[in-house]
Amino acid sequence: MGQISTPSSSPGEPLLSVTKLNVAFGGRVVIHNLSFQVRAGDCLAVIGPNGAGKTVLLTALLNLIPYQGQIRWSQGARLGYVPQKIAADRQLPLQLKDLMHAKASLMKLPAKELEEVFSEVGLTRELLNTSIGHLSGGQFQKALIAFALLGRPNVLLFDEPTASLDELTEERIYELLHSLQTEKNMTVILVSHDLSVVYRYANMVLCLSKEHTCMGPPTEVLTPEMLGDLYGAPSKYHRHAEDY
Repeated sequence: MGQISTPSSSPGEPLLSVTKLNVAFGGRVVIHNLSFQVRAGDCLAVIGPNGAGKTVLLTALLNLIPYQGQIRWSQGARLGYVPQKIAADRQLPLQLKDLMHAKASLMKLPAKELEEVFSEVGLTRELLNTSIGHLSGGQFQKALIAFALLGRPNVLLFDEPTASLDELTEERIYELLHSLQTEKNMTVILVSHDLSVVYRYANMVLCLSKEHTCMGPPTEVLTPEMLGDLYGAPSKYHRHAEDY
C-alpha cells in the first residue's frame, strides 16, 4: 500500500504532492509512475481517454484503493468528493432531507451548517421534501454536491460532475462549482471530458494517457498536437459519459 500523509504545511508548499504513484488491478497497470503537485486555490482539470485512470486517480487520492508511491496532503486539508454516479437504489422511500440529516447527524454538525449548505447549493424546501427517486438528474447532482460540502471541506474532488445532464443543467452545475471555488477559496480537482469547461474554469490541466502524461496551464498544454497524441482524433475527445 502506498503512503498517504498530512505533513505540517508552510507558505509556498503544495497542498497536494503525488510522487511516483502506481496503481494496478490484476496485473493491469492503470497509473504508472505519476508525479504532480497541486497548490491551494488551484482548479486542476484531469483529462484523458477512457481507461487512462482518471477515476482511479481520484479514488487513490481519497485513499480508497491500494497503490504504490506517495500521496501527501498538507495539514488541514479536508476532502469532499462528488462521484460520477453512485450505486444507490433511488426507489427507496427516502426524502432528500433524510439523506442530508443522516450525514449531518453522523458528523455531529450544527443545524446552521445544514441551512448554509442548502442555501449555497440552491436546495429548496420543496426539493428537500422530495423523494430521491423523483429528483431530476440535475437536482440529484446538486444533492451530491451538497452532500460533499457537509463538514466544510476545502478541497473538492469531482468525477465528471455533469455526465448525462442536458446542456443547460450542465452549465448551471459548472457555474455552481466555480462560485464555490472563488467565494469559498476552495481547491478543485475536476475530471472532465469537456474541453470548453477546462479552458473556462481550470488554471492547470493534468493529461493522462498510457503513453505519457503532461501538466500545465490549459493554453500551454492543450495544443492540437498534444490532443491528437492524447485522444487520437478530435472526434474522440469532446465528451464521454463513462471513464474507467
